[in-house]
Amino acid sequence: MDRTEFEEFATAGLPALFRYGRALTGDPQDAQDLVQDALLRVWRAWPAVRRDGNPVAYAKTTMVRLHLSSARRLRRRLSSARPGLSAPPPSSAVDQVDDRHHLRGLLMTLPPIQRAVLVMTYLEDADDATIAAALRRRPSSIRAARSRALAKLRESPSKEVLPHA
Repeated sequence: MDRTEFEEFATAGLPALFRYGRALTGDPQDAQDLVQDALLRVWRAWPAVRRDGNPVAYAKTTMVRLHLSSARRLRRRLSSARPGLSAPPPSSAVDQVDDRHHLRGLLMTLPPIQRAVLVMTYLEDADDATIAAALRRRPSSIRAARSRALAKLRESPSKEVLPHA
């Protein structure tokens, strides 16, 4: 395995992968964990990933799958501990001061699949077929998830943007 080549990829791709992880998880620490787990998997598959020629796409797909898997485990754990708890708590008033914080809070109210579809659609500019392949679903279910997610976001109460002093 070519360790130097992998290290160069990881160093160059780390900021973008962290931003992607932050968009998926909504939390910097969770994003760091997600990136580390994904890079470990990329390293394990590095010869095949290098031959494929698109390690960033492989890493992002891995991140989405890891995130969805951990969200499922957390949901199962929470549902067994406290029935009826499925959505994350609403964002605090402090987070809503900044539009980005508000959007992150809104994204965190979405189920993980819907959030992943929006992230891949609008941050990655990925088409339905690409998203479907990454999430192991049909393109029609990707369109439905996107539609439901956008409808839920539209139903959210809008916030007034406070002027920056």
